[in-house]
Amino acid sequence: MIINEYKNYKNKLIDNIKLPQHLAIIMDGNGRWAKKRGLPRSTGHKEGVKAVKRVISNCIDLNIPILTLFAFSTENWKRPKNEVLNLIKLFGKVLDREKANLIKNNIRINFIGRLNELPNLLTKKMNELIELTRNNNKLILNIAINYGGRAEIVDAINSIILDLYDKKIKIEDINENTVRNNLYTHGLPDPDLLIRTGGEMRISNFMIWQIAYAEFWVSPVFWPDFDKNNLIEAIKDFQKRVRKYGGKV
Repeated sequence: MIINEYKNYKNKLIDNIKLPQHLAIIMDGNGRWAKKRGLPRSTGHKEGVKAVKRVISNCIDLNIPILTLFAFSTENWKRPKNEVLNLIKLFGKVLDREKANLIKNNIRINFIGRLNELPNLLTKKMNELIELTRNNNKLILNIAINYGGRAEIVDAINSIILDLYDKKIKIEDINENTVRNNLYTHGLPDPDLLIRTGGEMRISNFMIWQIAYAEFWVSPVFWPDFDKNNLIEAIKDFQKRVRKYGGKV
């Protein structure tokens, strides 16, 4: 009872009317979290998975409808081969383990990035989850894997060029909406709030187009330690912002 009362009290600290409708997170600091404790980086990544489960649960609890998590970038292939292999293997295991929970909790999962470059067995698991959760509507969960913001824009341009070649559109028809409709996130609103953990002050090639007017919040907390209190702190700060979108308020 005391725990529930505390939970309700914490939730009341934020304005439920001004919640971000799309929260994006750069989950940074797994390796540094592990190094600080004298542990292998793989342990940091495993602890990071626990933080992913927490933030998904928190978003459901707070009624945030869309969550996008930056899991693996196109640049992450440059990391040591063993670390990359362990990350891909861990990702596959998590998908297997969490399949039932995603369905049970009414979560619709989607994957964004250059998915065709991932191992076939992994993409098979991903496509299966997309189909199994397609009609779920409690939370839309986007996982960015083999994702790069510049690569996404290049892919969008190539898609538009194909439409021009096939005479589906004319050059004069191309505008911002044309680009938006060819992004990996087509059909979804842009993020309102971007959180980056681990204290780094950069976007690391994440959702370059979509975060044009997102509010940024950087936390010094490493991702494995990020919890609901940190999330509420970010949301409270977000709710203090005056969002002008280049106009005058």
